[in-house]
Amino acid sequence: MTISNNGVAKEEGNTKVTSLKSFFSFLITFILMFLSWIVLSGKFDPLLLWLGGISSFLVAYYFYDLLFPAMEPGYIKVFFRFIRYTPWLIWEIIKANFHLLYLAFHPRMKDLIDPHIITFKTNLKSDIAIATLANSITLTPGTITVTADQDGVFRVHAIDRESAEALPGTMLKKVAQVFGEEI
Repeated sequence: MTISNNGVAKEEGNTKVTSLKSFFSFLITFILMFLSWIVLSGKFDPLLLWLGGISSFLVAYYFYDLLFPAMEPGYIKVFFRFIRYTPWLIWEIIKANFHLLYLAFHPRMKDLIDPHIITFKTNLKSDIAIATLANSITLTPGTITVTADQDGVFRVHAIDRESAEALPGTMLKKVAQVFGEEI
């Protein structure tokens, strides 16, 4: 058994499988970076495409394990579940925007805005699930994640009582479902 450079123990016999996974992680990262380069630059001159390819290669070579840390079968499922989660999150952001618009233009605005800091504990185990929930809460207007620790304890600032009472709610269930965790 050896220890890889990311600190994970691996068996000697699985080096071909690990190399193949690393190669696919590199390849997918390179393709994403190069396509992003093309879309954002909008130029198709040979020199610029070559520079984009070299830049994408360097980024993929040094950072392939950040975007795709473990190309395992479960990883693809999480990716597609996250894609299904994204439209729901966008809809929640839109609804929260209208709620804040209502608060801001209501004649009794000072009575309706009642800031709260609430604390709640979740059963989320993985760092990525905790970070996703924290970022989803912060992306939703009217709420900001103040702290989120590795034990799943969140402190969130909410602009009014209605926003505070909705937490963690459905968002926690959706994030747990994306990452296959129990609530």
